[in-house]
Amino acid sequence: MIIIMLQSIEPYLKGLRARQRHIDGGQSLFHRGDTVKEMHFVLAGSVHLVRHQSDGSILILQRAGPGSILAEASLYSQAYHCDAVAFGAAETRAYAKAGFKKLLAKRPEFSDVWAGYLARELQSARLRSEVLSLKTVAGRLDAWIVWNGGGSPARGEWKLVANEIGVSPEALYREIAKRRH
Repeated sequence: MIIIMLQSIEPYLKGLRARQRHIDGGQSLFHRGDTVKEMHFVLAGSVHLVRHQSDGSILILQRAGPGSILAEASLYSQAYHCDAVAFGAAETRAYAKAGFKKLLAKRPEFSDVWAGYLARELQSARLRSEVLSLKTVAGRLDAWIVWNGGGSPARGEWKLVANEIGVSPEALYREIAKRRH
């Protein structure tokens, strides 16, 4: 899917003015409530859209990697609805929101590509929602594993998986320990 996005979206953006942004790990690109002025295309690394929960935990709503548009729905909002935090060092290219919208209006073929991108993101969001609707940690973990091609996350990323599937890291670690026995 990422290869398709790179071939489909990025060529259209080349004509727009952009500024490159470097974000260190743990650093925020924007915060919930900030005015949306730019659209961010991830060049390298990973930037997560996170929502802070009332119990202090976080929920990862999007893991935007290379070739992704971060917080794509923000194109149609005045303010961001969550925070964007780099997971490790990341590079983005920031395009003015107004320029991005003009490009959509002027280039019908880009509008079609954009609609396809939004459809894939919607499908992904529905899958995340389905995972979050599962009642048990075991069920959520099984769904996450299937969703991610049957593999395990990289070393040190289990806490991110817990955030992504909406469980505490401790509950996830207990489930993993059960499976090892």
